[in-house]
Amino acid sequence: MIIWAVSETSIASSVYVARRSWHIDVGIEVADLAAPLVAVADALPGARYVFFGFGDRHYLLAKNHNAPVLLAALWPGSGMMLMTGLSSSPQLGFGAEQVIALKLDSAQMQALQAFIWNTLDSRGGAASPYAPGPYEGSVYFPAATRYWALRTCNTWAAQALRASGLRIRSTGVIFAGQLWSRVQRLKAVQMEPAAGRPTAGSPVTR
Repeated sequence: MIIWAVSETSIASSVYVARRSWHIDVGIEVADLAAPLVAVADALPGARYVFFGFGDRHYLLAKNHNAPVLLAALWPGSGMMLMTGLSSSPQLGFGAEQVIALKLDSAQMQALQAFIWNTLDSRGGAASPYAPGPYEGSVYFPAATRYWALRTCNTWAAQALRASGLRIRSTGVIFAGQLWSRVQRLKAVQMEPAAGRPTAGSPVTR
């Protein structure tokens, strides 16, 4: 059984949702990472933030993203995690309009990191890099979760946010725009005065 160590900094922390065109990543400040997930940051020295993105292994590693490769990704296949390290803020790294920060408490941060860790191929209790990523400051890690048309990179990101306890629906999320609109509504709810926030029984964002 994995024992998660929650640092004091995670008591009032954020998860960063970054839209990268058709793809959405989920990011965490390295200072908020706890064991065992914190170990993956060793593959990205100097990073202050680590962003996690899920995808189809064959597609991500293909030299040419032609029609056959795109069609093959529609069928269940091996997954891959692309981790991107940022030494600057997410807003500087991706653009302020492409990043939304959502507040998490310590239990939510712990649950989010557990979901990400369980996505990784961590047999033997460790996750090892697979190959350098497509650009500087990125690296591929094998995933234990399979990718297919009904569980895309954006589905995974929605499930990660849902697993953290945030009140957001992951069902029906295939495209980045579907998730982005739900994250925008959730951010608006978090910014409301405490008296106007929904109770535990209130509907989640659709």
